[in-house]
Amino acid sequence: MSKKDLSSLLLNWYNKNGRTLPWRIKGGAHPNPYIILVSEFMLQQTTVKTVIPYFMRFIERFPNIQTLAQANEEEVYAYWQGLGYYTRAKSLHQTAQIIMNDFGGIFPQKKADVLKLKGIGEYTAASFLSLAFNLPEPVIDGNVIRIICRMYGLLEPVEKIIPEIRKKALELQSLKHAADYASAIMDLGALICTPKKPQCLLCPWKNFCISQGKENIEQIPNKTKISKKEKFGSVYVIRNKKQEIFIRKRIEKGLLSGLYEFPWSEENLFPLHLCQDTNKEISHIFTHIKLTLHLFTIHSDIKPTNGIFVQPEELEKYPFSTLMKKVWQTYLKNKKHNL
Repeated sequence: MSKKDLSSLLLNWYNKNGRTLPWRIKGGAHPNPYIILVSEFMLQQTTVKTVIPYFMRFIERFPNIQTLAQANEEEVYAYWQGLGYYTRAKSLHQTAQIIMNDFGGIFPQKKADVLKLKGIGEYTAASFLSLAFNLPEPVIDGNVIRIICRMYGLLEPVEKIIPEIRKKALELQSLKHAADYASAIMDLGALICTPKKPQCLLCPWKNFCISQGKENIEQIPNKTKISKKEKFGSVYVIRNKKQEIFIRKRIEKGLLSGLYEFPWSEENLFPLHLCQDTNKEISHIFTHIKLTLHLFTIHSDIKPTNGIFVQPEELEKYPFSTLMKKVWQTYLKNKKHNL
């Protein structure tokens, strides 16, 4: 069967079985590139199920590129709060401003221009151009890598055969229906050719897949597992006589840059004789790091540098990471337990 016929099989399957998503239409490119831009940023390292409610709320508040570009950074963070990987929110905000200022509000359609935007790499650029403008860019994500490796029986470590995977993915690409094809192959990986227990009998490519029915199919692709590093530190909830809580804005670069937090560090920030030990620990897993923080409380009217005291009920006005929300909930539970 020709590559064109394989593409048609997949598109027919997608037309009948593809997911209905708030940022998706079938039958060509999405008429609003902004919708695709926001969804692509949110979907980076985050599941569709998780993204949907955040996407709906974000679009309601920032319905177009102009609104987003004009918003202040803290409000953008607030509407991203809980979704994680906050550098994406900052990059999306900066990208909106670049499109407005450097491109006159017109979304770029050349890959070289798209790659100049903040927070956009090869995968996001290809997906954006395919879905927003029906341009045949090969979209290579984890789903596509898994499908191609299984389809052609590629057993070598993925990092060694990326050029071959890309070549085969490009051969299967539909030149005429690039947007639908990009959605179709992602849905095939998400719904049928899953990492565990793939539903091979429902796959439109089952008769052409070398790995179909093989015992080792769950071991394909051959990916090197990255072990998570463990880090430990201390976090401090500081309360003054007015019962206000001290928070600070994180200025360091990284995933949590720009968010508010309770003071924390991998080393002790305050003398132990000032701290009350709650004997509570809070853990959170980032991409390749597991961070565990030991919770201390401090009662003091002396304000540390680079922060502010706010009333507890005002905390919800400030964008916090999921980790810091866990810290606050642990603090409240410990306080209630000790009353």
